[in-house]
Amino acid sequence: MANKYNQKIKILYILKNLMRNSDENNPLDTESIILDLKNHGIEAERKSVYKDISVLQEFGYDIIKTRTPKSGYFIADREFEVAEIRLLCDAIQAANFITQKKTKQLLSKIYSLVSTSQAEKIKDQVYVDNRPKCTNENIYYTIDKLHTAIQDNRQVQIEYRKRKITASNETQYETKTHFVSPYALIWANDHYYLVGNNRNYSNIMTTRVDRIKSVEILTDSPRRSFSDVSEYKEYFDSADYAKKHFSMFSGDPESIELICSNDLIDDIIDTFGDGVSIMKHGDERFKIIINAAVSEGLVSWIIQYGNKIEVKKPDTLKKMILNRVDEIKNVYRIL
Repeated sequence: MANKYNQKIKILYILKNLMRNSDENNPLDTESIILDLKNHGIEAERKSVYKDISVLQEFGYDIIKTRTPKSGYFIADREFEVAEIRLLCDAIQAANFITQKKTKQLLSKIYSLVSTSQAEKIKDQVYVDNRPKCTNENIYYTIDKLHTAIQDNRQVQIEYRKRKITASNETQYETKTHFVSPYALIWANDHYYLVGNNRNYSNIMTTRVDRIKSVEILTDSPRRSFSDVSEYKEYFDSADYAKKHFSMFSGDPESIELICSNDLIDDIIDTFGDGVSIMKHGDERFKIIINAAVSEGLVSWIIQYGNKIEVKKPDTLKKMILNRVDEIKNVYRIL
């Protein structure tokens, strides 16, 4: 009975061996496949291995027989190409909201999608820096609960914490409870943000997910419709919201007119997309009109370009920039 069972799973061990240990530079010969099966307590002959590989090929696996660099078999076409795996690894390394522990776990899972040899090369090529990583290990459960609440149209109770400095120069957490109607989760600026409505107000709020200590789905409390507190009526357009809200600062979108230096054209298109309307404004500048929230985030974005961006409209944004400039001047005043 055990032998019959082993023969049934033999083909699965062959497939696993090929997936993990073969590629075009490292084909597996029949002897190594038979030896691997023997290590799993399965006796096999060469003809049966050939037959199992033929079945796998017929099923759709791209298993190639080659004679270079040595005779053997390898998986040619995988679900992900090596370049795609490297891209995913880079993204995980760069994501601030993923903890160090989870980063290692995710990378290990992704490496299993290519051969062992390919994984080792990717590890050597993926740049690992010392950028800060989130320490909230509950963030994955938080994201899952928030997704569930969004899908089920439920309110959530969140415990939100922020750091503060005490009188004794110690850093402590200050925790507050909020009741929120969640509409979307958006990844921006290397952070996950919850976009929703605090039930005490009639507007949209954005909250860093990594700062949420705990989440409770209020199964008896339907969420408030986003059409009551935003411009969106049919569905909450996450992409549009992220584009209009710089650094995820909340605010009401307005028509904004900017005069920009010609050398900023790439930055402008990178920020607003190819669809932004660009109009020539003299020989050295161009004009754009965008719809975005007038917020501190937008002010910071504009100020970084100094005199290369001039705000023509609205006046409220002009005043906010002038106030920010005055604040900076006061900080750096030389007596």
